[in-house]
Amino acid sequence: MQITCVYLATEWKKFTAFFLTGFVLTLTGSLPAQDLVTNAPSGMAPPSSSPPPVQMEKITVVGKLDETRQEIVPSLGATVYTIDQTQIENLTQGNNVPFSKLLLRFPGVSQDSEGSGSLHIRDDHANVQYRIDDVLIPEGITGFGEEFDTRFADRVDLITGALPAQYGFRTSGIIDIHTKSGIVAPGGDVEMYGGSNSELRPSFEYGGSQGKLNYYFSGSYLQDSLGIENPTSSTSAIHDKTDQYRGFAYLSYIIDDTSRLSLIAGEAYNQFQIPNTPGQAPGVDGAENPFTIPGVTSFDSASLNENQGEQNNYEVLAYQKTIDDFNFQLALFNRYSNVFFRPDEQGDLFFNGVAGRLDRSIMSNGLEFDTSYVINDYHTLRAGVMLNAQGSSQTADTTVIPEDPATGAQNGNPFSVLDHSYQTAYSYGIYLQDEWKVTKALTLNFGGRFDIYQSSEIRQNQISPRINAVFKIDKNTTMHAGYASYFTPPPLEDIPEGSISQFLNTTNAATPGLPNDSVKSERDHYFDVGIVHNFTPEYQVGLDGYYKIAQNLIDDGQFGAAPILSAFNYATGQIAGVELSQSYTKGAFSAYANFAVEEGLGEKVNSAQSVLFSADDYNYIANHYIYLDHSQSFTGSAGVSYQILETRPYLELICASGLRTDIDSAPNGGSLPAYDTVNLGFVQTFKFAGMSNLSARFDVVNLFDQIYELRDGSGVGVFAPQFGQRRSFMGGVTYSF
Repeated sequence: MQITCVYLATEWKKFTAFFLTGFVLTLTGSLPAQDLVTNAPSGMAPPSSSPPPVQMEKITVVGKLDETRQEIVPSLGATVYTIDQTQIENLTQGNNVPFSKLLLRFPGVSQDSEGSGSLHIRDDHANVQYRIDDVLIPEGITGFGEEFDTRFADRVDLITGALPAQYGFRTSGIIDIHTKSGIVAPGGDVEMYGGSNSELRPSFEYGGSQGKLNYYFSGSYLQDSLGIENPTSSTSAIHDKTDQYRGFAYLSYIIDDTSRLSLIAGEAYNQFQIPNTPGQAPGVDGAENPFTIPGVTSFDSASLNENQGEQNNYEVLAYQKTIDDFNFQLALFNRYSNVFFRPDEQGDLFFNGVAGRLDRSIMSNGLEFDTSYVINDYHTLRAGVMLNAQGSSQTADTTVIPEDPATGAQNGNPFSVLDHSYQTAYSYGIYLQDEWKVTKALTLNFGGRFDIYQSSEIRQNQISPRINAVFKIDKNTTMHAGYASYFTPPPLEDIPEGSISQFLNTTNAATPGLPNDSVKSERDHYFDVGIVHNFTPEYQVGLDGYYKIAQNLIDDGQFGAAPILSAFNYATGQIAGVELSQSYTKGAFSAYANFAVEEGLGEKVNSAQSVLFSADDYNYIANHYIYLDHSQSFTGSAGVSYQILETRPYLELICASGLRTDIDSAPNGGSLPAYDTVNLGFVQTFKFAGMSNLSARFDVVNLFDQIYELRDGSGVGVFAPQFGQRRSFMGGVTYSF
């Protein structure tokens, strides 16, 4: 990896200016505090052996408040998987691993292409709720870029299964990111990382405390020539550069021993070139004639110039308070998300007969209030409310070609159709539940939610009972079982909008004869049972099974001219699976292995039918269960690491069966070949050379250069082929202070 000093300095200035500007603009958000020092991962720097008394008192208060916060919204009875900072450091790329790739190390999380949502939890499409330090982060528009930076995570929990009543609206998985803390680990570092595909990734993080104030900041910049998966199997992609900026800030002020005020602010700005596939044939109209574009007689598909930009920022302000046995946390949140796609008008018309310029944005504002009250030694009552107001704007400037209604042949020159829509939605949720310690071995957590969703299109509500049982069979074995009723509103930002009539008798016309019903809320019955056993203090094994029955199952796909997702419903759906997890840690050696099998099916499309589906696909799905396009038969991950003096090597495996593809007349009827990728690397510190603040990392991604296809361009809602990353060599240097 060779980088000139002049170029490096220029990029670092751009990155620093962006982060400082973004931090000033977004300092209206929030975040709660951190773990006790005694619970901190072993890889984290411990506090000084003789800190000032005020520092010791502050850590104790923070630890007590963290424990209290976790008691307000516990995950009792759910399935919880955790990756801590030490484990992150033992993964390929460490803190530089994209956040969605980090999540692939959890059981039941499957990989997808960037344009199709990037990942899936238990065969659901999206339906993921993100939290930072137990505070909800409203959802944004799914794009190609990462929104969260792995480096600010001290621990990441995946909470799934039959969830307690405090979790609503998005329920396939709760991703709870616990941030690093300036109190527990003061100081910071700067890092330069990069390598294959012209990757350049400078970053920094810094945390500390002053009086009652605890703070942590991080930021990163990424430049790469493989921004989105390559649509071909070649080692390098055509027209696939990206620039990505991410910043994060956390501030927490301890008011007294029983209360604190916290602030979270994060932002991400990403720019992508849409990669090209050379050698594409010209598109044809409804009469199988090539499209006629004025002034264009030929077009090289390798020269297409499509681009997409994405912006996401969130701000949260949280107040936590303890009054004797009563605890509560009130959080106010704001979220803005925007995606804008710019086509290559002549090229898109030449190949597709339609070129769409699309701007889509969503603003979310609301509050979350959670409480817990210890009634006695046997009962803890918990209750809360969540309110969320959303406004979504879509503007599309679509260039189309007129077609003869009788023959389908082109009968005129391209013309532009401008369409704008604005939707609002309001979500209200309230819950009440009781944690009942029936015996020393058995605990029941039961209660329910009442949710209301009202948008410009629909108004729906549901009462959702929840019950979980946790039974400690012996000191080494714990079993859990639960049932949850779920109510999942459609993602407002992904609901297809616009007038159908404007495109009648054009290359962008809806399918005639099909309805165009509104996207509806999903309603589920969810069952989960699992067991965890410690064979030894070092070796733990978990087994979990789940079954979901869905009405109006929500799925997404890319159907139109722009590579942006649109939502629709299957009238009924079924998802089932089993997950096996294992971990072993002893001294300097650690290892993990996960394996999951799953199956997701849907039948009868009952929303956005004419806008998104052909008559053939619609009619087939109306009478047949089909695999969901992201359903995989199995997924797996494994890794091992060992500390040898100042060197820590690690080895990883990620494997999966292929995603779905069309066969004959059956949508999603086939699957792509299975794949497995091996990654390895090592981290080297230089304490032996007297440079204790310096470390270096070297990684190889896809060691054996396996060529594997994530998507082949077919399947419901799939717009292009995508191949996995070819063998890449990465390295970096970190200086800590």
